[in-house]
Amino acid sequence: MPHPTRKFSKTRTSKRRSSIKAEAPTTSVCSNCGAPVLYHRVCPECGYYKGKPAIAVEEKAVKKK
Repeated sequence: MPHPTRKFSKTRTSKRRSSIKAEAPTTSVCSNCGAPVLYHRVCPECGYYKGKPAIAVEEKAVKKK
């Protein structure tokens, strides 16, 4: 295989890689409880999806100090 005739400079490499970065996933607000939820997913807090119960969620035990 042929090799490149010149070495890519650090600046050129950095320019190419500048657009590659991690992004936070887009979330929406649950219509039932108001918790942040990923799109097209059941709410982990209340178990609702599109305003209807999808799964049964157990009540979380509250620790008292």
